[in-house]
Amino acid sequence: MESASLEFLRWLIETPSPSGYESSVQGGIREYISAHADEVRTDVHGNCIAVKNPGAAMRVMLAGHCDQIALSVQHIDEEGYLYVISIGGWDVPILLGQRVTVWTDSGPVPGVIGRKPIHLLDEEERKKVPKLKELWVDIGAASKEEAAQLVRIGDPVTVQLTFQVLRNQRAVGPAMDDKCGAWVVMEALRRADRKKLRVALYAVSTVQEEVGLRGAITSTFGIEPQLGVAVDVTHATDCPTLEKKEEGDIRLGKGPVIYRGPNFHPKVVRLLMETAQAHQIPFQMGASGKPPGTDAAVMQISRAGVATGLVSIPNRYMHTPVEMISLNDLDQAADLLARFVESLDPSMSFSW
Repeated sequence: MESASLEFLRWLIETPSPSGYESSVQGGIREYISAHADEVRTDVHGNCIAVKNPGAAMRVMLAGHCDQIALSVQHIDEEGYLYVISIGGWDVPILLGQRVTVWTDSGPVPGVIGRKPIHLLDEEERKKVPKLKELWVDIGAASKEEAAQLVRIGDPVTVQLTFQVLRNQRAVGPAMDDKCGAWVVMEALRRADRKKLRVALYAVSTVQEEVGLRGAITSTFGIEPQLGVAVDVTHATDCPTLEKKEEGDIRLGKGPVIYRGPNFHPKVVRLLMETAQAHQIPFQMGASGKPPGTDAAVMQISRAGVATGLVSIPNRYMHTPVEMISLNDLDQAADLLARFVESLDPSMSFSW
């Protein structure tokens, strides 16, 4: 992976983008990709849409969502503690003791998530999984008045945003789900050779996937593509306690995952596989018996229908502050999609 691309990924992970609050990260994506696209725009919903070769007859949309799960300030009590609600799906015990940031209009406010210490929990309390309403954010304020001077109701809260590269080209951070996807689709557009491109290529950093696939609904409707590929993460099963018989054999560093199932057009799946084989790009296969919770689910049924595929990045520890991916898988996914769109002919038909 080129150093500039790696730094772009690091910047994505370390920039807040809770669902509904993606403007900061979208502005950076727009700045990064503008030199490689014919047009970059942000729509009323907040989706960032980059286009290369817009005049072609066939429109192809690549979608990766940039929003991350987070929290939102719901209440400030008399002592200055903040109580929060969830934006997206959290496993609440993971939040215990996390360092967090409240993103306010006047700047970031650091804090920690607190709970009654284990020494003071009675026997029954120790057996129970804590509820979010039983946790609080402590920003060090001495009173409600002091906290309210810094924080407003509705301010988003994220866990500490850090990016770290580990051994074997593996990287860890929050929101790999799905800033990986946003990175891949923009990199694919950047890497696609304009001289070989015969279709209009739209790379979209979609918003609000974690709260209902909302950005993909509006951006797909607006672009009206004939073909679309969503890029998201999927569960890597090469770690303890995960059942390969149920979730498939998906491993970090073995390449992106091409999915098959009723959500995915057979011809798109076949073309993705043939592209990977022709260019010696490693890939894995995954199966889904119903539309999974990715942008592909709504892309497929937009307007009169879109021939849809899904390319996924293996991800360990999903929806935690330490999501782990392989940088090689990301690099290969971007190359796969760049070569895939170069191979498309506007005369292709995807009708049954």
